[in-house]
Amino acid sequence: MMPDDMADLHWQHELLSSLEVGIVVLNRDFKVEVWNQFMQNHSDILPSQICGNALFDYFPEIDEHWLRTKAEPVFDLRTPVFLIWEQRPYLFHFGCNRPITSDSANMFQNVTMFPLTSPSGDVQRMCMMVYDVTAQALGKLRVERLNEDLKHMSRVDGLTGLYNRRYWQERFDTIFKLARRREKPVTAMMLDIDHFKNVNDTYGHQAGDKVIQTLARIIRDTVRETDLAGRYGGEEFAVILTDADSDDAMLVAERIREYAQQTTVKHEDSEISFTVSLGLAPFATTYTHAMAWLEQADIALYEAKTQGRNRARLQFARTANPAF
Repeated sequence: MMPDDMADLHWQHELLSSLEVGIVVLNRDFKVEVWNQFMQNHSDILPSQICGNALFDYFPEIDEHWLRTKAEPVFDLRTPVFLIWEQRPYLFHFGCNRPITSDSANMFQNVTMFPLTSPSGDVQRMCMMVYDVTAQALGKLRVERLNEDLKHMSRVDGLTGLYNRRYWQERFDTIFKLARRREKPVTAMMLDIDHFKNVNDTYGHQAGDKVIQTLARIIRDTVRETDLAGRYGGEEFAVILTDADSDDAMLVAERIREYAQQTTVKHEDSEISFTVSLGLAPFATTYTHAMAWLEQADIALYEAKTQGRNRARLQFARTANPAF
């Protein structure tokens, strides 16, 4: 080999070794022909070990059929192909450079595959360029998680963990529109804590908050995931029981009432007992807007209060007034 050829090989080797990008050259049989320093550092596989061997022998976790299919346009159409981490977090299962400070144990990768044309114009090889995009990927994932957290916080009442009134109302309006188009039963329920002011006056507002949280837990444990439960304000709650007629809804209401009656809330040296009153209103097509329906549940709640509290009452649509 001539000195000039040796010099060329040297600087080419230095170039491949200094790049902070993985470079892999594969032939049509997916045998490795080039494996640069980046790939060696992250895989602990020497070029002398892997070159001349099939890539899948060293990386069995790579779906061979999938990668061959992805590479077909590179070999047959001379078209580059891009693999991005959003679709597939990585091609090569490498560890993260900073496993202690990083949120991920694995390296996120973008991969570019492009054809290497021979002097005759044939494509017998392709080059893979493997980019470490862990920092960018984790940054984007953190922003997405933050946005999800903010969305959750905007929908959920901080004290009870149930939906807050604003979001509950939005969902309730949608349920009302859906109920007008379908024939399945659905019932609105309003409930609140009896003599709640006495709890606050006697034991303090922290105790009152514990009672509210306890009732919220009872509601959450009693209703189904398909039901819509929210804190409507103060000690008042609203629930939409989907696929529930008046009999089904009354069973749920009685279950909540009984659980509340049997529950005591411990606060400092005190044990606080409480009861709840509930009002229910099955949906009727005569309701022209959502609040007309909810108002009937509120009327039923008022009747439960005036009739002695610690009870559930039903209120059906008034045929005399189409607004209700």
